[in-house]
Amino acid sequence: MEGQKAVDFTLAGIDENGKERDFKLSDLLSASKYLVLYFYPRDNTPGCTQEACDFRDNLNRVLTIANIAGVSPDSVESHKKFKDKHALNFPLLSDQQHKVMEAYGAWGQKTSYGKTTTGVIRCTVIIASDATVIKHYKAVKAKGHAEKIIAYLLGISQ
Repeated sequence: MEGQKAVDFTLAGIDENGKERDFKLSDLLSASKYLVLYFYPRDNTPGCTQEACDFRDNLNRVLTIANIAGVSPDSVESHKKFKDKHALNFPLLSDQQHKVMEAYGAWGQKTSYGKTTTGVIRCTVIIASDATVIKHYKAVKAKGHAEKIIAYLLGISQ
């Protein structure tokens, strides 16, 4: 996936101001910014809340060089409640059909507590302004992940 063009998509979501709308990949890309597209299993669960709040709390460190958007299979209404509850300052997108998650390697078989299931594989993709995937973090842990992404972005932007 790294070095390849990002898969285009259109997903419903909630923008940074709490407004519901459709998002295309091109809407999230900017001529002078990277896009951090992170995939997470579920709104308002401990790990997903920690990851989202970590991105929220650190967004100002990278806002001049990157946009951030979260994607999960939750509904737009669930995203709105999650965003409002935690004052999230970036878009959350709904992929209830798992099509975008599948295209980015964020949906499939995983092992959790010794049991194999099919579901969301927490991962993050960093996309350059020309829509090229420059980094793909696979099967990440929520705790500390936002810091790793921000350190990477700050390192490549210098």
